[in-house]
Amino acid sequence: MLKGPFLSKDFIGANPDYNSSKIVLLGEPYDCTCSNRSGSRFGPQCARLESIGIETYSPYFDENMENALFFDAGDLEYPFGNAQRALEITKENVDIIYKDNKKLLAIGGEHLLTLANVQAVSQKYDNLAVIQFDAHTDLRKEYLKEELTHSGVMYRIAQLIGYENIAQIGIRSGEKEEFEIMKKYSSQKTKKEELDKFKGKNIFLTIDLDVLDPSLMSGVGTPEAGGFTYIELMDWLLYLKDFNIIGADIMELAPDIDITKTSTATACKLIREVLMLL
Repeated sequence: MLKGPFLSKDFIGANPDYNSSKIVLLGEPYDCTCSNRSGSRFGPQCARLESIGIETYSPYFDENMENALFFDAGDLEYPFGNAQRALEITKENVDIIYKDNKKLLAIGGEHLLTLANVQAVSQKYDNLAVIQFDAHTDLRKEYLKEELTHSGVMYRIAQLIGYENIAQIGIRSGEKEEFEIMKKYSSQKTKKEELDKFKGKNIFLTIDLDVLDPSLMSGVGTPEAGGFTYIELMDWLLYLKDFNIIGADIMELAPDIDITKTSTATACKLIREVLMLL
């Protein structure tokens, strides 16, 4: 028998026991509706490998990842080209996580899968709100005559929970009609205090990594100049520490685009901090 020791296949700091865990880290490696640069299906796997390079201690929250009690479930397997089936597979598994009274932290994968995450969470919680950090509006009813795409995930979520229960932060790209929708429903937020209306709600947090400036986060499918610095994003997340965050996902890491691995390393640190919010 081999004696090892062997490197763990799990994200650093993971609890090996599912039953005693409070959070489930779930890889959602699907990118078949990507409209620009593909490759986010490799995001969850590469984040696990790169996580060995970060510390488990968060100086922002003064806490260790091990105390978050999260279980790394690995990556789901999806059929290529079938967005509807990918959503079904995702929802089926996230349903189980919440039936087991745990919380989800998903790593993507394209942003479309957030729809399935929110659908599953909505079966467990009422009074639900979604806070979106993103460069893009994601409010298209369809894209290239397809209704299920990452470009329309927030439109689909709005049909489920209502625009009044959505906050969109960091947005700087979209069609004119999408910006008009945000203006109509005041869903775009530019000040942290505007989130206070959601303090009494159950909040699902979704972060598209392209909310960060591409000078820091180039490994995404659709980079947009003018994004947040990491510190600016952390200021927003720290503001949410007293909110009731009942689940989250971090989407759209396309690691092979950034051969320096800076994007993946940054995503790993963000995963650590979001664990602290859960």
